[in-house]
Amino acid sequence: MASVAPINDGIGIANLPNQRHKIVAKRGAHFTIMVVGESGLGKTTLINTLFSTELSPPKNYNRRHHKQLDKLTEVEIIKAELEEKQFKVKLTVIDTPGFGDYVNNSDSWTPIVEFIDDQHEAYMRQEQQPQRSEKTDLRVHACLYFIRPTGHTLKPLDIEIMKRLGTRVNLIPVVAKADTLTQNDLHTFKQRIREVVNAQGIRIYTPPIDPEDESADLARALTEAMPFSIIGSTEDVQTSDGRVVKGREYLWGVAEVENENHCDFKKLRSLLIRTHMLDLVSTTEEIHYENYRQQQMETRKFGEPKVKKLDNPKFKEEEEALRKKFTEQVKAEESRFRKWEQHLIAERDRLNKDLEEAHSAIKQLEAELDGLNYNRGTNRR
Repeated sequence: MASVAPINDGIGIANLPNQRHKIVAKRGAHFTIMVVGESGLGKTTLINTLFSTELSPPKNYNRRHHKQLDKLTEVEIIKAELEEKQFKVKLTVIDTPGFGDYVNNSDSWTPIVEFIDDQHEAYMRQEQQPQRSEKTDLRVHACLYFIRPTGHTLKPLDIEIMKRLGTRVNLIPVVAKADTLTQNDLHTFKQRIREVVNAQGIRIYTPPIDPEDESADLARALTEAMPFSIIGSTEDVQTSDGRVVKGREYLWGVAEVENENHCDFKKLRSLLIRTHMLDLVSTTEEIHYENYRQQQMETRKFGEPKVKKLDNPKFKEEEEALRKKFTEQVKAEESRFRKWEQHLIAERDRLNKDLEEAHSAIKQLEAELDGLNYNRGTNRR
């Protein structure tokens, strides 16, 4: 019979974190990240660089011009299972190709916002079921919004979608392809973005800062670095001093991915994976999901399905086309009815005229008949 280890210090409550660690290590974790931004900003490359594996193959941008008539933002889901030191993470990457790629981008954020809300809705419906042992959870824990490095400020499209995303998900803005700007231009650009974010009241994710925690300085550094300037590359290049690093090679030298003097890639990776992944998951659960759940429970009865709003721009175009077609058909039918009515009135007038003429003829015949009868009576006498 195995003996219980003697209690040297306390009753063992301090071992609860170790027990929790064993449970989490055995069960693993799942993490869902969404990337939003225009095509060609390096979203796929950054995801592959973050997790040091090719989760998604490079996009063929020669084909995107063939889809201009769709005018619809798509949602693509990529799933993978990563393992490091015998700890497994089920990773889900949600891409949004087509966003911001058209001349008219009004309502192009609708499929993205609806997808986020639909995942909260699906999870809430699963929680209401009697059997909840196996629940599918695609709630977005972090959303990377890629900003084009124009050097000016945020575009109206950026402001509109960031406002909508900030209230639904942990929004993390990043400046894509930071190696296309000088250090001074990049600093000015990031400062302008911060000013617009504050002026417009856009909610972005900020790591919690606990003064008593050792990582408080890191959390402050991460907050001050937002929006993160990013360089993505999965290629190994050699620097002038002989080091082999991930980066991009230019005539003037090498832009290193993990060099904090070149970009904020290491800070972003630390925020997403190393230091604040659990906080991103718990914030999604305790704030964004609870806000959605509370809003829905206040406006709906238990078990009542969600009312779908047909705000999709493609549906709006189809609705407008159908409305126009219906109006044209109504006008055509009204015109045909008026012609038919005029024809009936003319036919009625003609028949009335013929009837009057026939009536007059009958009266004339009756008068002639009376005259003949009178003449016959006179002749007999």
